[in-house]
This record gives sequence, C-alpha cells and structure tokens, in this order.
Amino acid sequence: MADEEIEIDTDDLKRRMDGAMGSLRQEFASLRTGRASASMVEPVMVDAYGTSTPINQVGTVNVPEPRMLTINVWDKSLVQKVEKAIMESGLGINPQTNGTIIMLPIPELNEERRRELTRVAAQYAEHARVAIRNVRRDGMDQLKKAKAAGMSEDDQKIWADEIQELTDEYIYAVDAALEHKQQEIMQV
Repeated sequence: MADEEIEIDTDDLKRRMDGAMGSLRQEFASLRTGRASASMVEPVMVDAYGTSTPINQVGTVNVPEPRMLTINVWDKSLVQKVEKAIMESGLGINPQTNGTIIMLPIPELNEERRRELTRVAAQYAEHARVAIRNVRRDGMDQLKKAKAAGMSEDDQKIWADEIQELTDEYIYAVDAALEHKQQEIMQV
C-alpha cells in the first residue's frame, strides 16, 4: 500500500527540460543568419546611467527590411554608448548613425562563415541535449530513492519508461530545431 503514495515529479522534469529548450531557442535566435532579427541585439548591454542596461531598454529595436536593423535611441546622450556597445559586442556589424537612429546593415554571409555558424548551432544543441540528459539523470536518482523508500519494481519500471520517453521526446525536439536552424543558416 505504501508504494502507491510514492510518485516521481514528472512535471518538474518537464519544466526543466522546457527550460533547456527555451535556452536553446534563445541561443539560436542570437545566431546571425544573414537576415535581420531584433533578437540579434538582445545580449548587447549598454553602459547607461552608470549601469549595464539591455539595448532594448534604451531604445526601440526595429527591422524595417530583411537586411537592416534600426535602433531608435530615446536619450540622445546615449547614442555613442549604444554604438560603442554594438561595435564591442562581437556581432560583426558596423553601426551607422543618423541623429538618434542607429542603422545596422546586416552583411551577406560567405560560405565559410555559414559553415562556422552551423558548427556553433550544433554546439548549442549539444549543450541542450546534455542539460536534458542531466534532468533525466535527476529523475532516475529520484527513482532510486523511491525504490529505497519501498516502491515496487513494476512501478519503478513504469516511471523509468515515462522518464525515458520524456527525454527522447525532448532530444528529438532539439535535433529537429538544430536541423531547421542549420537549413536556415545555409540558405543563400
């Protein structure tokens, strides 16, 4: 009777695996694919008012055309700081300023850079897979503790299968996201 009360928190495992997928999507969004995206500048921090501030909190980020990103800086005194932050960010984009509007023309990617970006995307995907497997390992550790607390072997097998099924589902989602991102990067 006691073994019916022992359960594994699969909702927590699922939430943590969702977190790994969310992190992967965010990393993929930051990869420059030759097309403008407002998420490209999200990691850029500007030294504004004595503190490090995200770029979207000092101006409006727009994508007026596929190869152009604009940032309308609200405070004219911050325009040069935003420009400097973009140049130092490693995005490989040279900002052009027109008053309080900073334009970021997105250059075409050459073949070598595209291949390099696909390798970076693969590394991001591998990090996500490792994070998902770590969550799986935590779930299996919970199972071991439950077995010690009196869970039956049948229940343990059911839970182990459920945890593995959840893991497989998320690993498949990572692989599908990676394939989509690599196709997007290689598209000319």
